Amino acid sequence: MVDANQQWTVAQSIEFAHRTRDLDLYWIEEPTHPDDVLGHQTIARTIAPTRVAAGEHLPNRVVFKNYLQAGALAFCQVDAVRVAGESEFIVVSLMAKKFGGPVVPHVGDMGQLHQHLVLFNHIALGHEAIFLEHIPHLREKFFEPAEVYDGIYRTPRLSGSSCRLKATFEP
Repeated sequence: MVDANQQWTVAQSIEFAHRTRDLDLYWIEEPTHPDDVLGHQTIARTIAPTRVAAGEHLPNRVVFKNYLQAGALAFCQVDAVRVAGESEFIVVSLMAKKFGGPVVPHVGDMGQLHQHLVLFNHIALGHEAIFLEHIPHLREKFFEPAEVYDGIYRTPRLSGSSCRLKATFEP
């Protein structure tokens, strides 16, 4: 996988994909600016079978719908914290399922919440459980931090979303 983090033009994205075709990349993530749906569509069509992952900076279900309808992404990286929360995340997950694409959420600092949403997607919606980012630097700020052992999230046993923050934040 390669994450361009929105830094390339459409032409640079396509050139990179062609130059690295022999590496058999799993995906190219955020190749260009997230507002450019048609640019992502052009990249996705041109670089296939290499796939595009995008969505961590998309703000809502309407923009995700545009991406999905345009075939502009193969992996939907919705982030519940950046869209309107869990409900909006589930709407995007349902759309991704309709369009046949997997959801591989962008975790940011909230592996806590996304571990539950990935379980919901897999169990309730039948999404393939591919993987989930783990960014542990804030784990001490939560009462029930996400637990990862040997590269695998441990299913939470407590009710709720594991997002209860401790009252104090010290630098």
